[in-house]
Amino acid sequence: MVRPALRSRSLRRVSRRTPGGRSVVHYERRRPGPARCARCGRPLNGVPRLRPARLRALPKTAKRPERPYGGVLCPSCLAELLRQAVRGAAGAR
Repeated sequence: MVRPALRSRSLRRVSRRTPGGRSVVHYERRRPGPARCARCGRPLNGVPRLRPARLRALPKTAKRPERPYGGVLCPSCLAELLRQAVRGAAGAR
């Protein structure tokens, strides 16, 4: 029997093969839900579904798309906001 902390169903069971050839079960936290757009709530592409500790280990370019508001807004919301900004700037003249 595993230790009591690992008996929880909130932990995911993952089969691993050890270098010695044994098959063992590791327990790890489940994957979080996808990152979502702050404006429309749609899941964001290019943002990995990882726990914060694993996310910190990634390079900055792997954490979010390299565009304005990358990792916060989806491309369609960003395009819409940029169009509004251009329209607002043109109307101010």
